[in-house]
Amino acid sequence: MPKQQPQHRILMVDDEKGICFTLGTLLKKEGYLVDTAGNIVDAMALLQQYQYDLAFIDIMLADENGLDLLREIKRSAPATQVVMFTGCPQVESAAEAMRLGAFDYITKPVRFETLIVVTRHALGKKALSDERERYRANLDAIFRTVTDSIIMIDRDGCLAQFNPTAERVCGYHHDLIGNNAADLQLGCRGECRVALQDALVSKLPQELRHIECQTPAGKTRIVSLVVTPVFGLDGSISGAVAVVRDETELVEMELSLRLQGRFHGIVGASAQMLRLYNLVEILANYSTTVLINGESGTGKELVAAALHGSGSRSKMPFVKVNCSALSEHLLESELFGHVRGAFTGAIADKIGRFQTAHGGTLFLDEIGDISPAIQMRLLRVLQESEFERVGESTSIKVDVRIVAATNQSLAEKVRQGTFRQDLYYRLNVIRIDLPPLRERLDDLELLVAYFIAKFNDKLSKVVAAVSDDVMTFFRAYSWPGNVRELQHAIEHACIFSKTSIITVSDLPQDLLDNLPVPATAMGKHSNSSTASVAKLTLAEALAASDGNKARAARLLGISRMTLYRQMDGKSKS
Repeated sequence: MPKQQPQHRILMVDDEKGICFTLGTLLKKEGYLVDTAGNIVDAMALLQQYQYDLAFIDIMLADENGLDLLREIKRSAPATQVVMFTGCPQVESAAEAMRLGAFDYITKPVRFETLIVVTRHALGKKALSDERERYRANLDAIFRTVTDSIIMIDRDGCLAQFNPTAERVCGYHHDLIGNNAADLQLGCRGECRVALQDALVSKLPQELRHIECQTPAGKTRIVSLVVTPVFGLDGSISGAVAVVRDETELVEMELSLRLQGRFHGIVGASAQMLRLYNLVEILANYSTTVLINGESGTGKELVAAALHGSGSRSKMPFVKVNCSALSEHLLESELFGHVRGAFTGAIADKIGRFQTAHGGTLFLDEIGDISPAIQMRLLRVLQESEFERVGESTSIKVDVRIVAATNQSLAEKVRQGTFRQDLYYRLNVIRIDLPPLRERLDDLELLVAYFIAKFNDKLSKVVAAVSDDVMTFFRAYSWPGNVRELQHAIEHACIFSKTSIITVSDLPQDLLDNLPVPATAMGKHSNSSTASVAKLTLAEALAASDGNKARAARLLGISRMTLYRQMDGKSKS
């Protein structure tokens, strides 16, 4: 038999027995385990006996204050979500409840719909918190078991000391002590020794995150490196120490953790996206028409699919139509269907998309491009839930939820007289405005991790991350194509990347043409590949860019005119 999912346990605390009974019964019908208490003493006894996922507490409990019970729950069972009830809403008590950690604050009488929505959201937050806590515990366990490599050089740049991990992992041995660290050959790129020398000269700390390390055994690892200069009592530099942390497993786990920020195929955990998810959940079970506004590539179709997939119509058809891809007559036939002989080429009856979507959702993309004739027919369907196939006079009744999308301003088109005002009002009952990627840059790392995982699977690659230079560029770029453009950029980079770290030179040429600063200027030691770019010769840069002079100039961090002058100088010599 399949393993049964554990039930959520809810505590209801109110001195009015009728409220406890009524609300408790409603929650029990939803499948929850519910215990009730009329005062703080009884509630504390239950809290000692059971672990609760959620507690509903009335602020006014006879002669007691429900906020005292909230404080106790947050002290003894901080994972329990708490929602406060009140029949006399006051700003001060609401603010105090939220300050003490309450999930929500709702007023009486409590509507059934409100109770269920708040319950689901509170339990959803607890599930997410529990998941994050499990991941945090896993990460802590990894940190406890990882032993870092430690390497030290003296004021002359000679190897002074190292620990057993550096000996085992990096190949250091005692015969090397006293030798110049920069001259050591250990079968790796020597990133840590270069950073040690830089810290010695600059007297400043150095930090390299997620760089690729090739061990003497030929194994590729992802490590982070922190280098700190060491000063003597007189303030003079006496050496430098490097701590090398193997983060290969951490990178993989972080990638898995980041991928949790998804909602019905939509990726993002920024404040804007969380508000979007909440709005989708609110609208999911209604048949209200929704208009989705957003620039190209922001994910309008994904939001439409989420509205369908998270609601009561999810088991019924989700039908999509791109209104700009078809001529007026083809679109009319596609939407409403036709009968045989309705027009030249109509050799058989055809079922339209409205009929196909019966009981489900019809997504009309690029709605702003439909003709006045189609606008009029669409208005009638929205008003009367019926239509006729082309060439037929019999009306067909349908139950279809309409979700429309556009990257244009329909209000402006109404003012220009190219879009019917009455249809606009019918479509614009609820509008969802999707933020462009440049306005939710907090989601960049999450999206990059998601697309890397997607194309690793699709292309059988083992890309781990992007370099700091790439992420710096991504944050500075305006993303006119939004998430779709980012997806294409990551796919291109995954194909052309020769290592497990995507560097600036792996990006598509059209993105490189918008590079705000030369790649080599973005960060002196942000990545092994980009750090080595500055060492390329003219011939190597031309070879790496397949003769593309503009790209070669970017790889060298110089202007194209400087490149031409260098090439002229080479040819004359």
